[in-house]
Order: sequence, then structure tokens, then C-alpha cells
Amino acid sequence: MSAPAPSPLAIVEAEPLERQEEVLTDAALAFLGELHRRFTPRRDELLALRQERRAQIARTSTLDFLPETAHIRDGDWQVAPAPAALNDRRVEITGPTDRKMTINALNSGAKVWLADFEDASAPTWENVIGGQLNLTAAYERRIDFTSPQGKTYGLRPADELATVVMRPRGWHLDERHLRVDGRAVPGALVDFGLYFFHNAQRLIDLGKGPYFYLPKTESHLEARLWNEVFVFAQEYVGIPQGTIRATVLIETITAAYEMEEILYELREHASGLNAGRWDYLFSIVKNFRDGGSKFVLPDRNLVTMTAPFMRAYTELLVRTCHKRGAHAIGGMAAFIPSRKDAEVNKVAFEKVKADKDREAGDGFDGSWVAHPDLVPVARASFDAVLGERPNQKERLREDVHVTGAELIDIASLDARPTYEGLHNAVQVGIRYIEAWLRGMGAVAIFNLMEDAATAEISRSQIWQWINAGVEFEHDGKTVPATAELARSLAAGELAAIRAEIGEEAFAAGKWQQAHDLLLTVSLDQDYADFLTLPAYELLG
Repeated sequence: MSAPAPSPLAIVEAEPLERQEEVLTDAALAFLGELHRRFTPRRDELLALRQERRAQIARTSTLDFLPETAHIRDGDWQVAPAPAALNDRRVEITGPTDRKMTINALNSGAKVWLADFEDASAPTWENVIGGQLNLTAAYERRIDFTSPQGKTYGLRPADELATVVMRPRGWHLDERHLRVDGRAVPGALVDFGLYFFHNAQRLIDLGKGPYFYLPKTESHLEARLWNEVFVFAQEYVGIPQGTIRATVLIETITAAYEMEEILYELREHASGLNAGRWDYLFSIVKNFRDGGSKFVLPDRNLVTMTAPFMRAYTELLVRTCHKRGAHAIGGMAAFIPSRKDAEVNKVAFEKVKADKDREAGDGFDGSWVAHPDLVPVARASFDAVLGERPNQKERLREDVHVTGAELIDIASLDARPTYEGLHNAVQVGIRYIEAWLRGMGAVAIFNLMEDAATAEISRSQIWQWINAGVEFEHDGKTVPATAELARSLAAGELAAIRAEIGEEAFAAGKWQQAHDLLLTVSLDQDYADFLTLPAYELLG
């Protein structure tokens, strides 16, 4: 019997970058070819299942826990114990993998750095390959950075650095620069595959391991696919099963009903769950956009984590994680400190502290921040509750009982959409998309660190308010939400930006493209599943 033919290499279709051959070795491209051939067909089936489920929600306007998986929720099982490097996660910092951020995040004092190839990174070829180079260079302690002002950055001693948990792209995105059998390889498999192939053994040698955040998961079947990828990948490179650990972002409304099932599918590789915010709200709008006025969300900044349906979601997440021995990680503090306005900082820091105090008090084992200056604020909140303990997984939260209806009880929120909220959605949407089209995925806008989830909730709210016939109170008048109003606000914002930055800078940017794309995905009757899909076609 003849030996099986070797897998074809993934084919690179991009202008070569400096040092890309260090990442795109023949061995790594062969691994990507194997991943693609084995797992992309099932990925395609799962994307089709998403559409079927969305159609079912459109018909029923409801969701509930799955009856067919009740035996998992009722069963007696635990996820694998956390490795030492992931046992204490009280503060996690997030950010893209450019050279400066890599150094600053590792040095930040946070326990974990979410090294982001997803929402905080626009997937230019330079970012995809450069991020891989930077992470490997950091592990080999051969990374530094000098700013245009001459300030130099280097790594602290190894025992002071954050543990890296890398976030690949979601299942829905492809990487057009890498193809197998004429098809683009899913971005998730590219990001995971290159990082894992080059760094798994290196990380083990450093006393850590290949750890991942899994984004945009919509069902336990998608978690099962990731688990199959992990099993194959570990066998392929010859490391022990269970070396990979994954934390799943519960940032879709459908996944909120399958938290236990998601942990169960990944149990040998599961590390925890994370409670997102903007993507979670975006998912609610996307899935229940036909559900009428009872599913209309108010301004995004009015939907805090203390809203009844958000509190049900976070409390259920903590209970689920601790019941199964997993870490529960809280949401993002996105404030970016001002170097000019101490009063703005004082008010914002107090809000961040209150948010992190609440999370620690509710039983979360850690939480996210977007800026190094917030690390000590979040750490103090968790230190006050944890003391010397690495986590509080022993708090089982058996007092929490959440029904399926409570997770989608949007109508209980005592707030309505406002004209100012619409204006803000237009402002932030244009400003973020313009930066994304220039290759920047994490952008400071109005003292907040924004990423692709921000743009998704912004354009989704514009779409929802117009299609639901929302009316605003503005200047003593009732103003209906219409496409014409959105276009007028967008034109006004474009003019304001031109005046703010000057004609030369405006012409050098991608402002008109950003304006046009925001209006397209906000006003088209056919709701685009993800803004980043049409945006990727415009990305250089």
C-alpha cells in the first residue's frame, strides 16, 4: 500500500514582505494546507447553520436553552485544571500585535495580554504577517522599538511579562492572500495555524503554552470544530493533548444559551469564558432585527452591564464557569486616559473602578482593560476581593437562576434611543472605519479605545432604529429616524472632519470610502452579517 500523498502547500498570493519567509516556510504552509482541507468544509457547513438559525429566530422571535443538550447541563463534569500560567488572570490587557503594542502590553503589569489578530487588527497582509513576526521575536527576546521622538522600548525580565492569549479571526472571515485548491483559507485557520506551528514548542519551553481566545462563536458545534482543530494540531507537531487552552468569548446571543455545552466540547482544552459587550449587543440586533419594538436597543452607552438582561448574562456566565471549574473573565474598560484633562481622567477612573469592583464582587476571576494606565485600577479591584488567591472559582454562585426569557428581556431596560445617540453612532462609525481601511484596528475615538465591534454596534443601531421607525425628541420636536436623517448627519460629520484636520490630511485619508461604507451597511435593506466582509474588499 503506497503512502498518502503529501498535503499541498497553501499558495501565497501577495506581494512579498520583508522577512515573511520566516513565517511562511514550506513546513508552515503545508500545515495550513492540512488544516484547510480537513476543517474548512465543516466550517462552511457551520456558517450555513448560522443562517438557518437566524431564519428560525426571525420566525419565532425567541431563543431558549437547547432541550437536546440538557444531559450536558445536568451532567457531572469539569474542564481540565488551569495551567500555572493561566491560573491568575485578574487583569488582562487587550490590543493589536504591532511592535510597540507587543512590548507595552507584555510590560504592562497585566497577568494576560490578549494579542489580537481579530477586532483590534485590520487584516492587512502586513498586519497578518507582522503580528506573527512580532510575537515570535518577543518570545525570543529580540524585539525592541524606537519611537519617532527617540523613545526606546524593550522587554522587562521574563517573570514580569504578561502571558499571551492570542485571538485569531472569527470563522466567517477568509484570508485572500493564502489559497489551497483555489480557495481562500479561513483567516481563523491562518492566524491559529501560523502562530501554533511556530510557537507551540517554544512556549512550552518557556513554561507556558499555546493559549487562545476564540471569537464570534455562535454554538457548541463551532466549539466542537475548534476542539477537533486542536486535537489534530497537537498530534501534528507532537505535543501532548491538552497543551492548548482556549477561552471562549460569549459575545453572541446564541452562544449565551450554550455556555455549558461550549465548555463541554472544549473541556480538555477549555480555560474559561469571557463576557463581551459591544459584539453581544450587535448580535442581539442582528438576530432579533425582525422582532419589533421590544427588541430595539437604546444608545449603546446607555446599555450598561447592570441592565437586567446584561446582568442575567454575566451572572449566568460566572455561575456556569465556576460550576465547571473554568475562569470567568469580565468585560472591557475601554477608557483612554487624557494627557491634558485631569478631570476627565478622574471621572473616568471612578467609573472604571466601580465597574471592576462590581465584576470582582460578582465572582469574576479577572477582567479586561484597553490601556496600561488602567491595569492598576482593575488590579486593585480584584486584589481587594481575591487577596492572595489566584481566582475565586470556589464561588459557585448557586444563588443565580437565569431563565431563557431573561437573557432577551430587552424591553425591561428603562431607556430609549436618542438623537444624540444616532449622531454618535455616525461619528464613531465613520472615524473607526476610516482608520480600519488604513490598516488600524484599535483606534482612540473620544477618549475610548474602539475596535471593529464598535463599528458593528454603531451601524446596527442606525439600521435598527430606522427600520423600527424610532422617533427622537430633539430641540423640542419629534424627529423620526430615517435614511435621510442618517445621510444628513453623515454629510455633516464628513464636513466637520475636513474642517478639523485640514484639507491635505482629509485628502490623504479614506474618509469618503468610510462614509459611503457606513451608509451602505446602515441603510441597505439587506442587513450585512458582518461589516468587515465588505470592508475587507476595500482593504489594501
